[in-house]
Amino acid sequence: MSAAYRELLERFGAAWERGDVDAIAAVFAPDAVFLGSPFGERSAGSDAIRAYWKDVPLNQAEVTFKAGEIHTAGPWFAAEFRCTYRRRRTGEWVDTRGAIFCETKDGKITEMRMYWHRSA
Repeated sequence: MSAAYRELLERFGAAWERGDVDAIAAVFAPDAVFLGSPFGERSAGSDAIRAYWKDVPLNQAEVTFKAGEIHTAGPWFAAEFRCTYRRRRTGEWVDTRGAIFCETKDGKITEMRMYWHRSA
C-alpha cells in the first residue's frame, strides 16, 4: 500500500509545483474533505478543494515539493513535507515545512489535513 500512497502524494506535489489546480483536485475523491491548516476552513468536495487552491498559481512561483517517509495505518498515511516557493508579488522566498495526514479509499484521498509552518 505504501507505494500507492507515495504515488498519490507525488501526484499531489507535482501538481502543486506546476500550479495545476485540476491535477491537485484529481487526487481527491469527489466528496473529499481538505483542511489546509489545523484552524483553517474545511473544504468539502471537488469544487471547494479547487477553490482553496485556485490562487496558488497566481501567488507562488518556482515551487518545489518534497515528501519524506510515508507512515501507514490501514487506509491512512502520513508524511512530513517541505515546500519552497517564491512569492510572485515580492520575489521573497518562502520555506514551508509540515506534515500531511490522509485517509484514502479506492485510490483517492478522501480526507487530507495539513499542519505546517513557514519561514516567511
